Amino acid sequence: MSGAGLEKPQLITHVQQSLSYTVFDCKWVPCSARLLCLGSVPRGTGIIQLYELQSGRLSLLREIEKAKPIKCGTFGATSLQQRYLATGDFGGNLNIWNLDAPEIPVYSVKGHKEIINSIDGVGGLGIGEGAPEIVTGSRDGTVKVWDPRQKDTPVANMEPVQGESKRDCWTVAFGNAYNQEERVVCAGYDNGDVKLFDLKNMSLRWETNIKNGVCSVEFDRKDINMNKLVATSLEGKFHVFDMRTQHPTKGFASISEKAHKSTMWQVRHLPQNRDIFMTSGGAGSLHLWKYEYPAPRSKKDSEGVEMGVAGSVSLLQNVTLSTQPISSLDWSPDKRGLCVCSAFDQTVRVLIVTKLSKI
Repeated sequence: MSGAGLEKPQLITHVQQSLSYTVFDCKWVPCSARLLCLGSVPRGTGIIQLYELQSGRLSLLREIEKAKPIKCGTFGATSLQQRYLATGDFGGNLNIWNLDAPEIPVYSVKGHKEIINSIDGVGGLGIGEGAPEIVTGSRDGTVKVWDPRQKDTPVANMEPVQGESKRDCWTVAFGNAYNQEERVVCAGYDNGDVKLFDLKNMSLRWETNIKNGVCSVEFDRKDINMNKLVATSLEGKFHVFDMRTQHPTKGFASISEKAHKSTMWQVRHLPQNRDIFMTSGGAGSLHLWKYEYPAPRSKKDSEGVEMGVAGSVSLLQNVTLSTQPISSLDWSPDKRGLCVCSAFDQTVRVLIVTKLSKI
């Protein structure tokens, strides 16, 4: 291996665990060495497994079975003291669980008519200003925002207008939560639509279409003035939008990169450095990227109106872990370079990414 190769970050599998069920999502429990796997067992029920990372192996601490297969989960709306898990399931239910007493949810609502594909939280874990809120996106075409302190009714419901065909919402993400009032939700749909909803003004702030089903969207940080948004798609392409400058007609400046030969399932930004992000692919690979800002981030168009300037991305490293899609990915919020991913080969893997402090 060349000296230059050694200087690059390496993606090392630290531990891998075979599971007896289909895992859809995996999450680190904040402020701990524990992680969760969420999924569906062969008999059609849901499962939550809690593991602890102990001296190079994963020990199963708890297994919880539920009526419906569980598709997605988030800790984003909980306090660091409680660390309650919010989940979306195949029946359209949003549940919040106390993992120490998981028999009955602490909050439960039949949020959607069909499966909840994606969930995100904000206002918890000391990240972002304002109330704790959860957003859910569903196959029924709606995106709903929930306040766990308010029972049964969403605080916002973004649905197709009368006569407009409903599209399957595959991914949702919070952003712009830098003060008590401001907050946005970005949603990606199966037809390539990316929509940005402004929750302060209850309006659609911006929309675009990236030509292919949108598998994952994420802001580089939820709790700052909108900076960057990454959207990944079915055709192995991702788009990075510079969210600082919105042009009245051209919208946000963006660049796109084709990386995987198959579906790009997920994007996750490194919590300790917002300009580094990882994407996971349908052919079982992970790609680690770095975004470089352009010298001026905005310029004036021919009419003197400010418009954004897109930067560039470079591939830092990539690795193939499986023959099956890597469907979920989560960085540890506490330990830089520690991440967990799950694939449809029914395996969860804990990875260590080296040299991230030197980039």
